[in-house]
Amino acid sequence: MSRSTTRTRWRVGLTATALLTAGALLPAPAHAEDVTDYTITVDPTAKGAEIDDTMYGVFFEDINRAADGGLYAELVQNRSFEYSTVDNRSYTPLTSWTVDGTAQVVNDAGRLNERNRNYLSLAAGSSVTNAGYNTGIRVEQTKKYDFSVWARAESGTTLAVSLQDADGTLATARRVVVRTGGWAKYEVTFTASRTSSDGRLTVASSGAAALDMVSLFPRDTYKHQSNGLRKDLAEKVAALRPGFLRFPGGCLVNTGSMQDYSEASGWQRARSYQWKDTIGPVEERATNANFWGYNQSYGLGYYEYFRFAEDIGAMPLPVVPALVTGCGQNKAVVDDALLKRHIQDTLDLIEFANGPVTSTWGRKRAQMGHPKPFHLTHIGVGNEENLPVEFMARFKEFRAAIEARYPEITVVSNSGPDDAGSTFDTAWQLNREANVDMVDEHYYNSPQWFLQNNDRYDSYDRNGPKVFLGEYASWGNAFKNGLAEAAFMTGLERNADVVKLASYAPLFANEDYVQWSPDMVWFNNHASWNSANYEVQKLFMNNVGDRVVPSTATSTPSVSGPITGAVGLSTWATTAAYDDVKVTGADGATLLSDDFSGDASRWTHTGGGSWSLQDGQYVQTDVAAENTMVSAGDANWHDYDLHVKATKKSGKEGFLVAFGVKDTGNYYWWNLGGWNNTTSAVEQAVDGGKSTLVSKAGTIETGRAYDIDIKVRGRQVTLYLDGQEWGSFTDDKPAEPFRQVVTKDKKSGDLIVKVVNARSAGARTAIDLGGARVATKARVTTLAAAPDAVNTETETPVAPVTSTFTGVADKFTYTFPANSVTFLRIKQK
Repeated sequence: MSRSTTRTRWRVGLTATALLTAGALLPAPAHAEDVTDYTITVDPTAKGAEIDDTMYGVFFEDINRAADGGLYAELVQNRSFEYSTVDNRSYTPLTSWTVDGTAQVVNDAGRLNERNRNYLSLAAGSSVTNAGYNTGIRVEQTKKYDFSVWARAESGTTLAVSLQDADGTLATARRVVVRTGGWAKYEVTFTASRTSSDGRLTVASSGAAALDMVSLFPRDTYKHQSNGLRKDLAEKVAALRPGFLRFPGGCLVNTGSMQDYSEASGWQRARSYQWKDTIGPVEERATNANFWGYNQSYGLGYYEYFRFAEDIGAMPLPVVPALVTGCGQNKAVVDDALLKRHIQDTLDLIEFANGPVTSTWGRKRAQMGHPKPFHLTHIGVGNEENLPVEFMARFKEFRAAIEARYPEITVVSNSGPDDAGSTFDTAWQLNREANVDMVDEHYYNSPQWFLQNNDRYDSYDRNGPKVFLGEYASWGNAFKNGLAEAAFMTGLERNADVVKLASYAPLFANEDYVQWSPDMVWFNNHASWNSANYEVQKLFMNNVGDRVVPSTATSTPSVSGPITGAVGLSTWATTAAYDDVKVTGADGATLLSDDFSGDASRWTHTGGGSWSLQDGQYVQTDVAAENTMVSAGDANWHDYDLHVKATKKSGKEGFLVAFGVKDTGNYYWWNLGGWNNTTSAVEQAVDGGKSTLVSKAGTIETGRAYDIDIKVRGRQVTLYLDGQEWGSFTDDKPAEPFRQVVTKDKKSGDLIVKVVNARSAGARTAIDLGGARVATKARVTTLAAAPDAVNTETETPVAPVTSTFTGVADKFTYTFPANSVTFLRIKQK
């Protein structure tokens, strides 16, 4: 998952709101003023787009501790003592360990192997205790847990291994006799005597010993014990019945050094995710600094990803580095030898996945336990590169090499990190010119954007590159977010001839280690729960159908007034000075004038940062603060001109000048010099989630005073920088709350009528099946809840309810509940 610096502005945390339950399934009482009637007309004789079995899938990236401490079931944190300040400034090689006695982490020639650089030297009579993840090590009564350790000793030594929590022993202690000599692996098994989420693992030594790879695994993992996947998390993914599994990233792929992990490269830790680092015996796999601020052990590596995809019946879709970094780094690596090495690595990856056991890399796959091929058909090169020209030059070299040896493989390109803008437009132009097979689009926008853009793919070229929507989400895990995504997904299905693959992102979040939100599945060390977004994805994935049945629906009458709101000033990781703020109405009347020669009493501070009057300017002085919004004026203002003089003092970015400010979560702002001072854009915030309306490349100079003018007329906005028109837009696209699509399931013959009603009132709808001969009963699955409902560990207000509707006919009426997603499966005779 790629996340540019400015994207971190859009992180939206979960809110613990007391919410309504699924009792909202019953339609709201009808009132004359809020009843909305719709008509859906289906043409069962016409053939719409075919829908591939792989239409919907999942994207796994190791973000929010999704792997170590998550899907990878290892219970010991920092098991090989490899944590480093490169991973996280707070880390030491003993992070998550406490020492009783004498112990030190050593990096010398006595190590276990060259790629496992550190080991623990434990003095006689000393012990170390591991705290695991979250509140500790989770064990369940009567279940078995396999302990292992690599150890060596100069003389006979006994290790005492125990599990305990604050209340006492969790399992009978075990003893391991370490033989004199070199490194060897030792294993014992615990049976938990009671359940605890706060366990600690202690290893005590009678004599001096060296330890590495201290591990504790639950015996009860998903399908294959050797794969080591946490069962409840893997089962949630399997329940989606995903058509594909995209991995490993995301920002993990296109950030950091592109060098290998070797003495020649200086054992670089902050590297891009490279597949050869992640296969073979776990004790011989490289370690790495995770882009999201922690260590990744690579215990969950490419082999495990392929096995997991196979186990859940999903097409594997790996992504490899293109040697153009992204996620705020934005650098094209110029090293021909390194590029050739990565291209060869990609060819070797395909051989590892598909080659016969007689091939070099097919043999390695077989040695790991899987002689049969993994049937790889698609591979992504690169992820959200912000340098489309440089990316495309390298992509073509990858594609040429892959097509020459493996012409059956679909090589996937991408269009950068946003849904629109100069990078997106340039990338798509280059993809079309290069006759790319498939382009990976990513975007994270407000729920309103998703309601407004159901028709996004209606106008795409049917003969051009196909679309892989590899990452998307609205900003939040409330049911209103799921509703907006569901409405958008009806448009994806309607355009299944263009959009061939789609996956919500991110997949997992450990509630105690969150770098990014929203996420589809949440968990801690003892429980996991489905977000509202997950329930929407599951409903669609389990009821896809094989072909779209053309249908139309009436829309919601909508009257949109002018853009209204106050004005605001803000910064992001930047210090800036503002002066001469003036707001003038369309009639020439002055609404606000402030040269900051007096006080700043007209301005309300709703963000972070530190604002003060300095030399007749209003200055924000905290260079690290993000979103430091101050606002002034009337939320009812409309049709006005805003003038601001702004000077950047220091920092990473430029200015944020806001208009149409209603409150802290609803406004527009002109983001000048955003994205690490590379791009300027107008962003709209709706309930805290942002969408980009217009953007252009550009930078803001430090120390230079800029004249910024914004003209608001009705729904149209024109922007001027230093007296020159920078751009304009009209925000008049309706956010249609009623969306539908109809598909046909070839195996069952069912018509599947899928309807999203994001209004606060039930939608009484006339459905015309166009003469189709159908049974009178329909199986109904409904998701309905309060818009702000959020699933938690203890409460699940957003959950599917199944029922039977007996009033089906060629023409019938159905009332879709307020705030609901409803699937009617109707059998044809």
